[in-house]
Amino acid sequence: MSRRLIVVLLVGLAVLAGAALWWAARPPLVPAVVLQPAPLVRSLLFAARVAALQRVELGATVTGRVSAVLVAEGASVRAGQPLVQLEDTELRAALAQAQASAQQAAARLAGLRSTGRSAAQATVAQTDSTLLAAQADLRRTQDLVARGFLSQARLDDAQRAVAVAQAQRDGASAQRAAIADQGSDVAQADAQLALARAAVAAAAARLDQARLLAPADGRVLQRLVEPGQIVQPGRALLALALQGPVQLVGQVDERYLGQLQPGQTASVVADAYPGQRFAAQVLVIAPLVDAQRGAVEVKLGLPQAPPPFLREDMTLSVQVETGRRDRALVLPTAALVGPSDGDTAQVHVLRDGRVVLQRLRLGLRTLDGAEVLDGLAAGDVVLLGAAVPGQRVQADTGATPASGAKATGESGAALGNAMGR
Repeated sequence: MSRRLIVVLLVGLAVLAGAALWWAARPPLVPAVVLQPAPLVRSLLFAARVAALQRVELGATVTGRVSAVLVAEGASVRAGQPLVQLEDTELRAALAQAQASAQQAAARLAGLRSTGRSAAQATVAQTDSTLLAAQADLRRTQDLVARGFLSQARLDDAQRAVAVAQAQRDGASAQRAAIADQGSDVAQADAQLALARAAVAAAAARLDQARLLAPADGRVLQRLVEPGQIVQPGRALLALALQGPVQLVGQVDERYLGQLQPGQTASVVADAYPGQRFAAQVLVIAPLVDAQRGAVEVKLGLPQAPPPFLREDMTLSVQVETGRRDRALVLPTAALVGPSDGDTAQVHVLRDGRVVLQRLRLGLRTLDGAEVLDGLAAGDVVLLGAAVPGQRVQADTGATPASGAKATGESGAALGNAMGR
């Protein structure tokens, strides 16, 4: 081998050794992000169902056989519309009997007030005449007995005749008083008429109970009876959703209760119609927490007319916007070092080529990002990978966005909550 070739090889080896030493001494490359202001949105995702404000189950109040069911499931009904008819032949007969008794009582009362009063007045007049005649005969008899023309026995007969006539006159007067407006016979007949009319009303009410009517406008949810079945009071025959505002009811994990407030807007999609979203608004947050499930009930209303495809108890996915910052310094949650203490946390930042442990204060937080309120500024380089304070490193910002934002430019996360499914 020539001397020249040996020199070239030695130089090459020296260059390679120098490059290896330089590479070994180079600071490690650590993933990092450069903080920049960006929008930040926090939302809460949970399942809900469609619920009408008023849902009722209709049943019969009398025992009977169903003769007809006049509506089908899903049918719209109007207030007062017949829904179910029970057999009512016996009830109609009972009503007719009660009506006949009422007519009889009314006729008796009318008779007492007309012909009864005339007859009583005539009887009183007749007994008055008989009494006057008996009294006149008594006076003549007393005069003749005093003269000795008649015996004492004849006087006794005359006195008895007067007493009988007086008793008859008193009886006729009492009868006339009994059928007067305030008399006992009229009062009794009036009471019997009232009782008969009450029986008519009761029979008519029982007849009406043989037909179920819609209490208000609504829609039939369930048909639980068919013609020919025997039904009893307390059994549900139909389930109705009464017409009115539609509400969405969901169960939210109590961990996220602090994020919810009445008035927050929401985006809703039905599992059966994933391409048709519609808006909703948080109305009521239940004051109690379900101890068994650790969840709180949330009710949402629809600011606009509900979509026509909504059905009672339909399953929905609700995304409630619980926080928004149109412009915030957003830090990826992956950059946080160790557990956070309330609204304070720590991150590793790169300053002058070395790792520095920086304490900061956070604001709005999502699963992906957190708002930095104090401790960092726009343009700061925050490390995402493992690092040791004081270590010299190089930041590999690459294409990693500072906030974990998607192509929309907004940083946010939907907190998943499968309760209520």
